[in-house]
Amino acid sequence: MGLTSNKMLALTILFAVLLFAGTVWLWPRLARRNWRAVSGRVGLLLATQLALFACLGIAVNQAFGFYASWGDLLGTETDQGVVVDYTAAGPGHGPVHVVSTSQVHGMGGSLPRTAGEVQQVDIVGRTTRIATPAYVYLPPEYFQPQYRTRTFPVTVVLSGYPGTASALVDKLHYPRTAQHLARSGKMRPMILVLLRPTIAPPRDTECVDVPRGPQTETFFAKDLPEAVRAHYRVGGKPGRWGWGVVGDSTGGYCALKLAMHHPDVYKAGAGLSPSYTAPHDPTTGDLFQGDRNLKNRSNLWWFLGHEPAPDTSLLVTSSKIGEKNYKDTMKFIARVQATNLTRISSIILDSGGHNFNTWRREIPATLQWISGRLGGS
Repeated sequence: MGLTSNKMLALTILFAVLLFAGTVWLWPRLARRNWRAVSGRVGLLLATQLALFACLGIAVNQAFGFYASWGDLLGTETDQGVVVDYTAAGPGHGPVHVVSTSQVHGMGGSLPRTAGEVQQVDIVGRTTRIATPAYVYLPPEYFQPQYRTRTFPVTVVLSGYPGTASALVDKLHYPRTAQHLARSGKMRPMILVLLRPTIAPPRDTECVDVPRGPQTETFFAKDLPEAVRAHYRVGGKPGRWGWGVVGDSTGGYCALKLAMHHPDVYKAGAGLSPSYTAPHDPTTGDLFQGDRNLKNRSNLWWFLGHEPAPDTSLLVTSSKIGEKNYKDTMKFIARVQATNLTRISSIILDSGGHNFNTWRREIPATLQWISGRLGGS
């Protein structure tokens, strides 16, 4: 039974209710002062409290997508994003392998040409030799005959850590929002590639090419665009049209860094509630292994002060009340403005916490912004 399944939540709630009822029923029998009665009362109270906390924890995890599975929660997911050798031999062995497809819920119709399509895929890196699951949203226009020769702009969407790619579809509603905006003429039809920035779970790699470890930045800057171009009808070389990249929290930091480090690939990067440096904590370990240059370049403050200003567009978001990064965000905006080349935009809310509800309020404007900065044919 999956950690994020409704059955798991229902079973946990049922267990908590039964424990509560059992406590009420048995309490008079445990009213004595001997050690057995006292132990029984303590045990019932402790079990009931643990069951209530379990219900709350599972419900919160379902709402915010912190952990995708029991292995993810317990840290037993140690495989490097299903490490495989790249091969182009035959169907199903290319850089993108479609696992399943579904229509965009709430948009009407049952065919891809009217409702669009969300594909669950495995994406294989040619140079990094790693693979990761993802979702690809294809707009209805992708399947319509009049657009059969058209190429579409692409935006990579990254979750936070330890978030899940499915939460980008089910909780943050990126495909549904993109289709609403396109239908109302507020943005162009766009392909979305949705995945989490951690391609070596449970480690938080912060989109860094870890020495002797996962080459995360190379995967997103080189392998991912190559794989998507080989399988889908997207614009030619990224340098011609440019891609977009957007993310929240850790994914927001990655989005900004990828746009700044690789402006030839990502012409626009949006960070929703981003950080501006990579942390060093138990989830990341030592990402830099003593490589001072790698550490410096991963610090966006250092990059702005020591590297040539990248020819890209950036968007950052924060809240005056509820976000810890507000002051840093305003400083970052000022620092980017001083470069006179990198373009900067922002979404600043009056209030809003570091959570899905806040990001859902920012996503429509973010997708419109990023659509206006990408090309296509």
